[in-house]
Amino acid sequence: MGSGGKCGIPMTIRKGDGKMVLRPVVSGRGNKRNEFRFQARFDLLSGVEQSRKILACSRRNGNRRPRDLVVQEGLLYNPQPMALLSPQQPRVAFSTIGCRLNQAETALLKDGFRRRGFIPVEYGQETDVLVLNSCTVTEGAEADCRRLVRQTLRQSPQAFVAVTGCYAQTGLNVLRQIEGIDLIVGNQFKMQLPDLLPPVPQPTKQVAPLVHHERMDPDNFILEGVGDYSTTRAHLKIQDGCQFMCAFCLIPFARGRERSRVVVDAVREAEALVQRGHRELVLSGVNIGQYQDQGIGLLGLLTRLEAIEGLERIRISSIEPTTIPDGLLDYMKTSHKLCRFLHVPLQSGDETILRAMNRRYSAQEYQAAMEFALYKIPDVCFGTDVMVGFPGEGEPEFSKTRAFIQDLPFAYLHVFSYSPRPGMASTKMSNQVPSGVIKERSRTLRELSRQKREAFQQKFLGSELLVLFEEEVNGVWTGLTDHYLRVDVRSSLPLKNTVQSVMATGVMADRVVGLLSPLSHNSLSSIQNRAVMQDRTI
Repeated sequence: MGSGGKCGIPMTIRKGDGKMVLRPVVSGRGNKRNEFRFQARFDLLSGVEQSRKILACSRRNGNRRPRDLVVQEGLLYNPQPMALLSPQQPRVAFSTIGCRLNQAETALLKDGFRRRGFIPVEYGQETDVLVLNSCTVTEGAEADCRRLVRQTLRQSPQAFVAVTGCYAQTGLNVLRQIEGIDLIVGNQFKMQLPDLLPPVPQPTKQVAPLVHHERMDPDNFILEGVGDYSTTRAHLKIQDGCQFMCAFCLIPFARGRERSRVVVDAVREAEALVQRGHRELVLSGVNIGQYQDQGIGLLGLLTRLEAIEGLERIRISSIEPTTIPDGLLDYMKTSHKLCRFLHVPLQSGDETILRAMNRRYSAQEYQAAMEFALYKIPDVCFGTDVMVGFPGEGEPEFSKTRAFIQDLPFAYLHVFSYSPRPGMASTKMSNQVPSGVIKERSRTLRELSRQKREAFQQKFLGSELLVLFEEEVNGVWTGLTDHYLRVDVRSSLPLKNTVQSVMATGVMADRVVGLLSPLSHNSLSSIQNRAVMQDRTI
């Protein structure tokens, strides 16, 4: 039976043993170079069921034309192909607010629109469609959304504006009232967004926004396509959702329960990204330490990714302290591809505040985990998130956090100001901290972060560093080491997307400066002959 998969991938399905065996096949145009086949066993809604679910959701959300979406032979689609929406190829622009996971999803959406005949253009240029991938972490989400919609409509008054992402999931009623929005797509249907545009010759402004909004499915998932990036590094989404229920966080409501990407599908996209020329992949998710698919955890996925030929580096974006798998540090110490980099959120160094936040560790336990990581891998880059201004954080609590950070060898801090949002458990707490105090404490910790970063950089002076170069500005090339050190060198060689040895000679602001190894100078011909990533039109 021909059917559309849960994420719109054409699939052949046969039933057996109470399960469905799915065999997706995707191939390049006119050749088999990009062809892949895999087989996975797991319970999954059929394409017909998923399409009917979207249609039912569309009616519940009060869309004016429920027949905009059609179910035929198990596929959810618009009756008129996207490539034929207008005599010229329609343009689509993207604006992404928030985390690396949002960036990974925007890259997949860009790929989906491109395959449907759209031309992606940079945000700020004239466009026919704007896709705004929103965030709900900060109080400014609504203001950001209004601002971006206004900016787009000033440049392109007739642009069809689609808002998706976490704010589309949690702030639906507010978004309905923002003038200029034509389509609101919650996270459940985010990856189907290219197929949710109205099937008319040209997407037109709506009197009231069309809405596709539903609670998140708890099942493991597959994703259509390959992320469309113009950078040397690419993000690979491997996980979504969280159920830790921290008092300051809306993610469990915005993204649902923890679920993981099917292993073979994650490897499939990783291989395709490497074939496109990306040499570093950043594993992204909400709570990736909880990755689990068919008995395979994060370590099992890492071993499969490391086997991909041509992939130079794998970086874990962020991982909760209580979810670091046994054996990860030993693996990182000996791996040739897994970056010596750990970003482990702390949030507060005060025990009372940690308990109020509903974090799952004490400050003492966090310190022990950090010291063990540094014992195993002395040169690991260990960074963290810190929140200031959580309700009840007085001067004594803040002083404990500052002292805790000062005493430990963090490489850097990401400092966040507490921002109350409707639905957070913390909004009901007493002793809210004044905004002026929050700003001052943020400045204090950002200065401490600057000092920590400089101290970490100084450790590598006089050392040979392997740098993956990204771009050149006025004769200066910049790139990253696996320790997440930003390194600059002056060179006339074409270094983009190559890994070169650099002698670190100094520290300037937020980066290390150095000299390209003589070996690199002697290998110009090999650099020029190497198949480097082609620049892709954004």
